[in-house]
Amino acid sequence: MSQRIVITGASAGVGAAVARRFADRSARLLLAARGQPGLDAIAAELSSRTEVVTMAMDVANDAQCEALIARAEDVFGGIDVLVNNAGYNARGDFEAMTAMDLAQMVDVNLRAPVVLTRHALPVLRRQGGGAIVNVASLAGRTPVPHAVVYSASKFGLRAFSLALNEELRGSGITVSVVSPGPIDTGFLLDDIDQVPDLVLSQPMSSAEQVADAVVDCALRGTPERALPAASAILTHFAYLVPAAARKLKPLLEARGRRAKAVWRKRWAERQR
Repeated sequence: MSQRIVITGASAGVGAAVARRFADRSARLLLAARGQPGLDAIAAELSSRTEVVTMAMDVANDAQCEALIARAEDVFGGIDVLVNNAGYNARGDFEAMTAMDLAQMVDVNLRAPVVLTRHALPVLRRQGGGAIVNVASLAGRTPVPHAVVYSASKFGLRAFSLALNEELRGSGITVSVVSPGPIDTGFLLDDIDQVPDLVLSQPMSSAEQVADAVVDCALRGTPERALPAASAILTHFAYLVPAAARKLKPLLEARGRRAKAVWRKRWAERQR
């Protein structure tokens, strides 16, 4: 029987790339996002290859999270993989953020995956196993100034994923976290002038590279994947030795400013 996959934030970027990768494996897809037009577009692209069901919903709404899992049971009879990919980032200095922006980042990036996982677990237990993959960020491996709450929410998501994976050890259910650096999608490039230079000091991954890591974790149960590999090592070092990281920061920010100029030009050319 083909796998049954639920993906949030599935209308574009990494979520759409994950949907394509699972469609290549003939998995049945339940794709969720806030906007129906984007969902309709990815469904039209993939429906000739596999069964695709869509649901426009807000992951910050608990009732709609519960309804998403119920929809998967109704349509597919269960879930094999839940991919918590939806994310939100209000960029800028912490003191410039509104209370609504701060709450939205926590709700979408951390609370929603926790709630969706809680609703999915009974389904996975009844069928004897499955996988949950949470898409975090390298900002959840080392603190990122000027992305304070985003960084905090991704730290929380990473901790939640690793801790729950240990709690469920031996159950047949795996929980994984994929932590990418900057990704070549509109999520970052639409707002590039507000992206901290430090973030863009690291190599850009494609949505497809992140999707490959997500699928690999789902299939293998790998607890964590961070990419690019060199950036994963750097963020681990920065977390362990913050004094050294502060000394490196001006050099990294200078590199990030140069990369930002390049990516700003590339993105503008794509939009023409």
